[in-house]
Amino acid sequence: MIEVGETTARALLRRLAVEQAESRIPSLSAAIVRDGGLAWFGARGWVGGAAPTQDTQYRLGSITKSIVAVVVMRLRDEGRLDLLDPLGKHLPGTPFGEVTIAQLLSHTGGLTAEPPTGWWERTPGLPADQLVALLGEQEHKHRPGRVFHYSNLGFGLLGEVIGRLRGHGWLQAVQQEVLRPLGMDATTPRPRAPHATGYAVHPFADVLLPEPEHDAQAMAPAGQLWSTVRDLARWAAFVAGDTGGVLAAGTLAEMREPATVEDGDAWTSGYGLGLQLARAGGRRLAGHTGSMPGFLATVWADPAEKLGVLFMANATSGISRTLAVELLSILAEHEPRLPEEWQPSPADPDLLALTGLWHWGPAAYTLSLLPHRGLALAPLNGRGRASRFVPQDDGTWLGLDGYYAGETLRVADDHLDLNTFIFTRTPYQPDAPIPGGTRPWQPHQD
Repeated sequence: MIEVGETTARALLRRLAVEQAESRIPSLSAAIVRDGGLAWFGARGWVGGAAPTQDTQYRLGSITKSIVAVVVMRLRDEGRLDLLDPLGKHLPGTPFGEVTIAQLLSHTGGLTAEPPTGWWERTPGLPADQLVALLGEQEHKHRPGRVFHYSNLGFGLLGEVIGRLRGHGWLQAVQQEVLRPLGMDATTPRPRAPHATGYAVHPFADVLLPEPEHDAQAMAPAGQLWSTVRDLARWAAFVAGDTGGVLAAGTLAEMREPATVEDGDAWTSGYGLGLQLARAGGRRLAGHTGSMPGFLATVWADPAEKLGVLFMANATSGISRTLAVELLSILAEHEPRLPEEWQPSPADPDLLALTGLWHWGPAAYTLSLLPHRGLALAPLNGRGRASRFVPQDDGTWLGLDGYYAGETLRVADDHLDLNTFIFTRTPYQPDAPIPGGTRPWQPHQD
């Protein structure tokens, strides 16, 4: 990890200072994460009479959900649950037991956004059994799987599922399985010194109102945790791919896949499995925003460039929605990432012989080698279905992406069989086993 240069640091700090001053935020901390480490930290405002540091705690709000989701995915990988399991299998007694675990993780279960209690973010919480007893059909707002509808209640229920499967509370599971292994020891369920106080800023005067803080109990998995810039930077590195053994790389990639789109045709924001997704400035980001009375936070990761960005503030509202992305843009302007150096790599002669031109009927494709015996199939003119493939122990290749994701590619002497589609060296090669047979090519006749 290399810290940003002086010019870059000044530009980043200026953007942060403008935000804190113009949005009237009591204190605001931010950081850039690059290649797994903290590359820049900046802060403005005051906490307890001094500038906030990397170890000053702020409330994370809904970033808590992503950490809880990691435990759910660990349970899936252990075989303790399936993402297609209905909620009722693990938490009987709710009026929407048919909603699946995956739908709860992706906010597509159709559940109400808030629990049927008082304003849960500002009032002491209820135990899980009391919360479940309050639930009725009226908390089911949409057909499961139909639309994205953000649900804090859904993550409260997921926390209870974790507790029942682990035999202890969701918090203990999060601490033992995620926070401690990642070295996030300053992330806690309640504030510890030094921490910022949450404030509401009067809309027409420069005065503050302290916001309440309490134990949300059953709703805590939706937004209970407090953390620091230092810890949240480690979380950003995790989402970018540095899992530290907490989660399999493939499982984390699954969490980052779009399960639903939040803004329809525009597709600038969506949701995976416990992770918010965004497309901005040519980047595809994964992470989460957080909001609780008195606090705002955001963390985004760009796995393609091993970058992360975050900010934490002690104000109920007011932060620009584009602050984090703009910090990344400043970094890209001043210190664009260099591409990895190209280096030659050895190739299996048998695989090398497969490269070159292939045809799916009359359409021309190229087959290229990838590292570790992988293959890439792409249309020659750029119009068509492209996929990458990885070798399997039985001599076949498994599709990784695109139309052929999960499909099997088999290689024969004179053709490729891709899930019944036959690719040949020449268009409709007569001696290849093409279903339906072929006839000689001939000039057009009316």
